[in-house]
Amino acid sequence: MGEVPAAIAALRNIVACSNKFDDQIVKLAEGALRFVFAFAGPISTSAPHIYLSALPFTPIESSVWKNACKSFPKLMRVSEGRMQKWTTSAGFGEGHTYPVECVSYSPDGRSIVSASRDYTIRIWDAATGAPVGDPLNGHTHYVASVAYSPDGRNIASGSWDHTIRIWDAATGALVGGPLIGHTFNVVSIAYSPDGQNIVSGSDDRTIRIWNAMTGAPIGEPLQGHTDEVTCVAYSPNGQTIVSGSGDKTLRIWNAVTGAPIGEPLEGHAYSVTSVAYSPDGRNIASGSWDKTIRIWDAATGALVGRPLKGHTDHILSVAYSPDGKNITSGSADHTIRIWDAGTGTAIGEPLKGNADNVTSVAYSPDSRRIVSGSYDCTVRIWDAATGASRSGPSRVYNDRVASIAYSPDGRNIASGLYDNTIRIWDVATGAPVGKPLKGHADMVKSVAYSPDGQKIASGSGDHTVRIWDAATGAPIGEPLKGHEKWVNSVTYSPDGQNIASGSGDHTIRIWD
Repeated sequence: MGEVPAAIAALRNIVACSNKFDDQIVKLAEGALRFVFAFAGPISTSAPHIYLSALPFTPIESSVWKNACKSFPKLMRVSEGRMQKWTTSAGFGEGHTYPVECVSYSPDGRSIVSASRDYTIRIWDAATGAPVGDPLNGHTHYVASVAYSPDGRNIASGSWDHTIRIWDAATGALVGGPLIGHTFNVVSIAYSPDGQNIVSGSDDRTIRIWNAMTGAPIGEPLQGHTDEVTCVAYSPNGQTIVSGSGDKTLRIWNAVTGAPIGEPLEGHAYSVTSVAYSPDGRNIASGSWDKTIRIWDAATGALVGRPLKGHTDHILSVAYSPDGKNITSGSADHTIRIWDAGTGTAIGEPLKGNADNVTSVAYSPDSRRIVSGSYDCTVRIWDAATGASRSGPSRVYNDRVASIAYSPDGRNIASGLYDNTIRIWDVATGAPVGKPLKGHADMVKSVAYSPDGQKIASGSGDHTVRIWDAATGAPIGEPLKGHEKWVNSVTYSPDGQNIASGSGDHTIRIWD
């Protein structure tokens, strides 16, 4: 109990020192790490869950299962839906059910935290992309911003529910109560370099500073912007705060007194969406809806060079590399670009792969990787030198997943989507199998394979159940009609003769 973080750290150290251990030990450590990531929630709750809940669902071909099954022959058996292998990189960073708003690396570069419109925060292993533990639940609206504390122990999050919450990065538990004071959406947060304070920007047009230990507000709100505050950042020395706003300006503030420093920085033609200090604190980079990035002298507020142009749509996020040499940007044009911070010239081609707006970008502490979050609900990692994606092939659909089901042989996955279609995927490669299954007139809420794997049943918001040929994707017969509201769940009987469906009309129906 309470030792899961220590186990993760120990296993990571073994993997990192692979040249000092036998290959079998390293493979076992890698498998154990995936095991702990996958089942951190139940294991943290109660140690017996290792045997009751975790091991029975461990992939058959994993090193953990191969070693454990010999010692525990009477474990519960899973008859259907068990994975053969741990998911490959094709599933890297996939788990959110609505768009990802923000991503951030932990100070040691080993973890990534993401915030989503599905009201949750997720933590990922930066090397494998595996989720670490369960989603962090507590916010009651979109989570717009997340940040690690400088010591990596806590995570702060800002939400459209008007609050800020602080979480234990190791356990996912809430630390204290919500920080309350803003009167509208909290869209940006940042820790001070010493970890003592948190700054937040809100759609209520104010900036607030909070004591990170007690959660108490420090002083009065910082006022001056004439539109929503979209982004905030501390200077590396912690003495100043920069903010960007829908009023097209940046402002610099004294972090101790809250007083504005100088005049607003003007130059952008539309809303400022993102701001970042250079590591040496001399410059500030800003991204805007005007499709440009601008660099400013932090001391004088003067523009440095010309605007960085290349994106074809709004710029939603900018970040400096820790070595200060480059700037990366994420855009509504679905791409990421890397720029020379000294000259402002674009480096290489745009990084492509996301199927929707790239809402957040961040560098790893060693400047070698870039993480991005997108409205396509994914978190991706890129090689900062080559621009190559390190998180598998891009997904080929552009909508949210409402339901998934494994085929009985474990080779395929069927997914029901909000775009009214069903897609089938190859588990080994992550590639789509055939074309989307079309026929429903509303989102597909539930999918299920027949026991022999030859058919797929689907339930939809169009009040119907449909049956499909799993091999060809062709519909079998007419839609099954009878429900008066959404069909939320479908399942086959064990002999495959009947289908049961549950609906928002409060009824269950059985079909031949």
